[in-house]
Amino acid sequence: MRFARIVFVVGGIWGIVVLTPFYWLVDVTGRRYDPPAAYPHFFYGFIAVALVWQIAFLVIGSNPARFRALMIPAILEKFGYVATLGVLFGQRRIAFVDAVAAVPDGLLGLLFILAFVKTRARPGSR
Repeated sequence: MRFARIVFVVGGIWGIVVLTPFYWLVDVTGRRYDPPAAYPHFFYGFIAVALVWQIAFLVIGSNPARFRALMIPAILEKFGYVATLGVLFGQRRIAFVDAVAAVPDGLLGLLFILAFVKTRARPGSR
């Protein structure tokens, strides 16, 4: 359970540190593709939802056995992003340098799976 606690807390902190600056880096993200100002609801909506997931990771890390079931959507969150970037790269819609952004999420997704396997469910939970 200690492993799961560390993985989810580190994952949550990492995500907050990496995602929060995007609120102020709109101009940087618009250099290779259409500027986010063209679709602010998607850009800021993505950042908001992604940040909420980082808080969920911290909640999971606070008591992995209690929140073990929440690890499943957390794993899907990580691999959903990885798969999305993989498909976009495969369709040549994003550059390799943009696809590489999937690496930390893929690694965290694998660690989330390992944490799920290593964490025992609380007695009486399903």
